[in-house]
Amino acid sequence: MKKIFLWVATALFAFSCSEEPVATVVVKNPTSLNRNDEVVEVAMSDIATKLKLNGTEKLVVLNENGKQVAYQITHDQKLIFPAHVSANGTATYTIQPGTPDEFKTRAYGRRYPERVDDIAWENDKVAFRTYGPALQATGEMAFGYDVWTKSVPDMVVEERYATELNPETLARIDSLKKTNPVAAAELRHSTSYHVDHGNGLDCYKVGPTLGEGTAALYIDDEIIYPYCYVTENILDNGPLRFKVELTYNPLTVRGEENVVETRVITLDAGSHMNKTVVSYTNTPADAQVVTGIVLHEPEDEIEVVADATAGYMTYVDPTETPDIDNGKIYVGAAFPAPVKEVKPVMFGEEEAKDRVGANGHLLAISEYVPGSEYVYYWGSGWSKHIFNNSQQWNNYARDFAVKVQNPLTVTVK
Repeated sequence: MKKIFLWVATALFAFSCSEEPVATVVVKNPTSLNRNDEVVEVAMSDIATKLKLNGTEKLVVLNENGKQVAYQITHDQKLIFPAHVSANGTATYTIQPGTPDEFKTRAYGRRYPERVDDIAWENDKVAFRTYGPALQATGEMAFGYDVWTKSVPDMVVEERYATELNPETLARIDSLKKTNPVAAAELRHSTSYHVDHGNGLDCYKVGPTLGEGTAALYIDDEIIYPYCYVTENILDNGPLRFKVELTYNPLTVRGEENVVETRVITLDAGSHMNKTVVSYTNTPADAQVVTGIVLHEPEDEIEVVADATAGYMTYVDPTETPDIDNGKIYVGAAFPAPVKEVKPVMFGEEEAKDRVGANGHLLAISEYVPGSEYVYYWGSGWSKHIFNNSQQWNNYARDFAVKVQNPLTVTVK
């Protein structure tokens, strides 16, 4: 009996010593909302310590059912993955050495020099773009973020640009204009990203406004409009997170051209909202900052929600071509820190002449401490995908504000 006991004990000891080390990640939800497909972060240094990594191992992330979960290691050495945590609940994930499965890309973007330096990015829900130095060099005024609608989870932006800008197609259109204008128009219609070919389209008008959710300095009750970015640095590019850092030409504030803006925009898989961190150098002590949404209707026709206390705002945009059945674009912003005021500010008669079809902005106004970071979220939905009506979008924005004000807590054990 002693020999048998010793053999069993030795076998169990050997088995326990051969087990691979694991890192247990506990995600807690402090809210009464279900938190589904929300990307969380874990420092790679914590994982390396728990797993005794030497830097060459492949890893897997497993949920409570032992099923692999997609992950990404970011430029700043964080392991990110989508978590699902029930209301006021806890979810546990395991990270260990292993061969990861292949997962679909759910976030991607790049600069498009072939389209005057646009930076366009998307995830499995939404798509956006901002404008670059080549566009500014043309003299066209476009200050804000643009919204592209989507109705599929696939990455579509690359294909849209390729189809819209195909040199052979463009040459054919130019040729047809001389001999058969109707055929030229039909070919342009069949290849334009301003037409829904089954996955969404570009039907949002920006012009010389803040577009959807752009931040700007607000000094002496005046918006100091930013122009196009000067430099860009894409920090992360999928499969779960797109992140880009942008810098801008100096802004002229009270007659001096000395305020420089930097933005960092992050879009995670599964979210309709971008996180944006804005900072300025050399701002006056009394500077404020606004987040703006362009309004494309008179004040008595706009459908807005403005709730500074809850920290969110929304607007139902009629689209650039409301006479065509392109649905409605739902836009909005959410704020993790208190907002001083949220209100529609309509253009005066003279300013409206310069804003080309825009009637004003929905503005969230906040104090700005010189040298600090202004953090907020902005994004969109579409009446032809996921959101059947404006109330659903308002609920999403309201709940999103609750979530950013009460983030998930992540602990590595």
